Amino acid sequence: MSRKGELFAGLTVALVTPFKDGKVDEAGLRRLVDFQIEAGTDCVSPVGTTGESPTLTHDEHERVISVVCEQAAGRIKVMAGTGSNSTAEAVRLTRAARKAGATGALMVTPYYNKPTQEGFYQHYRAVAEAVDLPIVLYNIPGRTAKNMEPETICRLAELPTIVAIKESTGSMDQASQVLNGSDLTLLSGDDSLTLPLMSLGGSGVVSVVGNIVPQDVKAMIAAWNSGDVREAQSRHHRLFPLCRDLLGLATNPIPIKAAMRELGRDAGDVRLPLTPLTDSELQKLRASLRDYGLL
Repeated sequence: MSRKGELFAGLTVALVTPFKDGKVDEAGLRRLVDFQIEAGTDCVSPVGTTGESPTLTHDEHERVISVVCEQAAGRIKVMAGTGSNSTAEAVRLTRAARKAGATGALMVTPYYNKPTQEGFYQHYRAVAEAVDLPIVLYNIPGRTAKNMEPETICRLAELPTIVAIKESTGSMDQASQVLNGSDLTLLSGDDSLTLPLMSLGGSGVVSVVGNIVPQDVKAMIAAWNSGDVREAQSRHHRLFPLCRDLLGLATNPIPIKAAMRELGRDAGDVRLPLTPLTDSELQKLRASLRDYGLL
């Protein structure tokens, strides 16, 4: 089956939002974009979960998208985070992303207010009808408190501007149902599951670990796409412990920001209510980075 949204196939890196003196570090953000361009990354995704979007002000959120699009300057795709549990706010953010020049919008399912499946459908439909920009659905019930069911996702796939989904349920059955019942491009939302999801027909990943080792993630994807299953598996197993620790030691993006600091690419602290790693957690992270050969 040919799939719409293949423009987002490959490696998308979920960018951290760098802070300095309590404010968004715009110069640091531009360096992050350039780092990914130099690494050959296919797309960057600002102001998602990894970008700490819940603690950004509305002005900061729009400014981060604008800075990333400006720095990208057509050299790399931009999948801007524009989701909200308010449909009106999601429309506003998506319009701002389109105006800034984003390639597409990454829209998390409405969180906290737990809409019905019909509510999910009408939310995305309203944004799709209001803004002419490719939309990537983002289903992560572990954070939003409610799953968007495969039947709803497949129904949304009938809307022309909804082109892909970031699959973060951890369920191979759900991913299979979406791939079976729609022509959406499916992207892994969990670095540890990228290769398993690609074996089902997924097309890539929106990656956290790509903030520090984008070439390695891209090489795993390329190996799979070229039919070199053994090489893809070898790369998966090398990446797995690092991916596990970056998402398991503490809530994302606490560990990835700590890792970047350890590697001399300080992006500042996380904002409250997130807190830095404890000393014991930091020691475990350092061991993981050493084992991988980064320290």
